[in-house]
Amino acid sequence: MPPILLIRGAVALVWLYEGLWCKVLGRMPHQEAVVESVPLLGPRYARAFLLLLGWAECALGLWILSGRLAWWAALTQTVALALMNAVGLAFARDRIHDPGGMLCKNFALLVLAWVAAAHGG
Repeated sequence: MPPILLIRGAVALVWLYEGLWCKVLGRMPHQEAVVESVPLLGPRYARAFLLLLGWAECALGLWILSGRLAWWAALTQTVALALMNAVGLAFARDRIHDPGGMLCKNFALLVLAWVAAAHGG
């Protein structure tokens, strides 16, 4: 298997896991608690927002697997993670058990996303 397919597959797997397992199937309840802390969402809209976000993350994972428009996929991932991290840290820092670890892992994911983008589809 070419290394770029392995990188693309690893990045896509993270998005599919986060989207399907953690959000759509609700296997990580602390994520709902984080979303409940966001003023515009709160407990009333948290679950619906997580479902929407989870399906969007699954779609992003499939997009990454396709290898199409890889630069745009990497940019989309960068914007999505920057927004999610910023909102999470701004409104739910006390509910994120390891903010530094979260940022380190997301940085590593983005490095791989941009490596995949640099090698195109």
